Amino acid sequence: MSKKRSGGGLSSTQQAAKFLGVSVLAGAVMAGIALPAAGALGLAAKGSVESFDELPANLRTPPLSQRTTILDAKGGTIATVYSRDRTVVDLKNISPYMQKAIVAIEDSRFYQHGAVDLKGVLRALNKNAQSGGVAQGASTLTQQLVKNVAIEEAGDDPTKVAQATQQTIGRKIRELKYAIQLEEELGKKKILENYLNITFFGQQAYGIEAASQRYFSRHAKDLDLEQSALLAGIVQSPSRYDPVNDEAEATKRRNTVLQRMAEVGDVSQAEADKAAKQPLGLKVSKPKNGCITAVKGAGFFCDYVREVFLTDPVFGKSKEDRAKVWNQGGLTIRTTMDPQAQKSVQRSIKEHVYQSDQVATAATIVQPGTGKILAMGQSRPYGIDTKKNETTLDLSVNSDMGGGAGYQPGSTFKPIVAAAAIEGGKPATQIYPSPYKMDYPAPVQACNGKVWNEKGVSVSNENESEVGPYDMKTATAKSVNTYYVSLISDIGICPVTEMAAKMGVERADGGKIQQAPSIALGTQEVSPLTMANAYATFAARGMYCTPVAIESITQRVGEKSKSLQVPKSTCSRAMSENTADTINTLLKGVVEDGTGSQAGLGPSRDSAGKTGTTDERYAAWFVGYTPNMAGAVWVGDPAHKRKMQNIRIGGYKHEKVFGGEVPGPIWRDMMTGALDGMDAPQFKTVYIPDMPKKEDPHKGDDGGNGDTRGNDNGGNDNGGNNGGDGNTTFPTPTFSIPEGFIQGQGQSNGNGNGNGGGRG
Repeated sequence: MSKKRSGGGLSSTQQAAKFLGVSVLAGAVMAGIALPAAGALGLAAKGSVESFDELPANLRTPPLSQRTTILDAKGGTIATVYSRDRTVVDLKNISPYMQKAIVAIEDSRFYQHGAVDLKGVLRALNKNAQSGGVAQGASTLTQQLVKNVAIEEAGDDPTKVAQATQQTIGRKIRELKYAIQLEEELGKKKILENYLNITFFGQQAYGIEAASQRYFSRHAKDLDLEQSALLAGIVQSPSRYDPVNDEAEATKRRNTVLQRMAEVGDVSQAEADKAAKQPLGLKVSKPKNGCITAVKGAGFFCDYVREVFLTDPVFGKSKEDRAKVWNQGGLTIRTTMDPQAQKSVQRSIKEHVYQSDQVATAATIVQPGTGKILAMGQSRPYGIDTKKNETTLDLSVNSDMGGGAGYQPGSTFKPIVAAAAIEGGKPATQIYPSPYKMDYPAPVQACNGKVWNEKGVSVSNENESEVGPYDMKTATAKSVNTYYVSLISDIGICPVTEMAAKMGVERADGGKIQQAPSIALGTQEVSPLTMANAYATFAARGMYCTPVAIESITQRVGEKSKSLQVPKSTCSRAMSENTADTINTLLKGVVEDGTGSQAGLGPSRDSAGKTGTTDERYAAWFVGYTPNMAGAVWVGDPAHKRKMQNIRIGGYKHEKVFGGEVPGPIWRDMMTGALDGMDAPQFKTVYIPDMPKKEDPHKGDDGGNGDTRGNDNGGNDNGGNNGGDGNTTFPTPTFSIPEGFIQGQGQSNGNGNGNGGGRG
């Protein structure tokens, strides 16, 4: 294109633009905006040139929105999501037949004219004048590209889309000026490439590659003559010429394109006639968009990744900014999801809880020390068919990330109370009377100088045989409610809520944890992801790491790719290593001889955890961990209506559901598969002496005989059998036997304990 002359005159192109601005745009171009010629010819030309000159010089060309691919940690595809299904390809990867077909039917003089085809305008004008209506338009491919760019920039905003397509002289003037710009800057081949990548072909397919895949399940470079003609014909009216819904109309349109290709010499008449006799040969692939297409049951994890992107400021200052990047797409998101762990979670869930059951289960696994979310699944699959128990509600996460209001964690909260007490100086040998039933002690110190002072509120254990005194080791293994109510009343509420905050424990609905001693029994609704990540703090010897789901993101913009910044896990010390080691020792006892014995992973792999069953049995939990992984399993009714009494779950009848009975085996099986082939490191444990018998307060100081059968006088295998283990430390034994020592020591049947939100 020639430049402006040194003397200040206009180039030939600019002169043509002036001419068109005055004459054509005032009249003949009206054929291109679907107005009768008679009306077009009567329009005044005054002001056309001035308006043309005042337009911005450069067309804003936003990056084309493309599909986003979400990958697991190993590079396998989880799901494909997009606002517009499009894959941008180079012209060399588009069939020559397709290139010729679209030019032949949409703009046969494309390579001969400039931005505006004056002959085409005059021809259309004459044709429209003869018909008294609109028989032909005259927009070139370049002008159509400009219009499609405006539509692309409008996105899904209906007002902006209407403005981009409105039939006005002003829009046609803008379209013309930008078309001149594109002709000068890009050249014909690049314009054709951009046009084929931006154009809508119906059936949710944007661009030729997506259209080729949608209708023929093949790449655009492999399209043959008749396939190319069909796709080229769709562009004029994707709904009218939709081959999926109207084969006859689409066939007629295809044959029109073939004939036009023969007329302009792109193919011979014989080739066109032969192709016209062929069937359409569709091999339609359904649109695959969104997390509903996720494999390995990872739809909810996929949704969580999307929520992270739309809410984390690292991806944009405002919600609108982040949504724009997400909708633009072209992202390749590598996540933290471990395919082995995810497969194991789904397999265990499917085996133990049926999709059709009255209650559901949700499970999550995270990696201690990194915060990486390795797996996330639930028994009610991702979908919108409620009759099939499908849901889009992620039962594993907080409400602000696509989840619900959460569920009471029951006794799985007790280790947090124990951690707060030990961190504050209480020994693991602390003893409380722990009767079967008692009133909450009052008053109890809360935060900010406040005091909880409600008298006459009672709490009891699960079984009447559970009568203390108990020490922390036995009370944890048996999940004794009255022990833990006494413990939180002793140390105060604030240390517990502060420890919970350090471990990332927060209410799923975003509210504040209540300042009441009943929190010791797990009365505050939380999510499985929250509990899994909190217990990962124990596994990481006191280091809490915020959960993360994204490893890396690359974004394709045009022909280039760039890396985006992603959220990083922030790790901080929530408790001392000694406190964490003490909790690990306590919770090993739960899976070895306590309420979680059905969840144990066997002698070859260290594991620890805690059961939880809420009052009225609306929810049951098992939260546990190894040094490698931490996981939480919740079972219950998401609507909080169905009590788990006299209920069938996974084909088995349960009179009463306990945390160790249903969630425990789910946890055991999912962790076994997730950890298969991995190293089996041991916990660093501490020596916790057994509580002395009443008749001989000094017996058992040496750790007893290692009996861990759940009796009150039982030692643990750290004190007896493994007394010389290099992973074990030996604190000075400290006993605190309160006055009013209650006579009689009951033996639990191991079925679990607690009420008021804190059953075992």
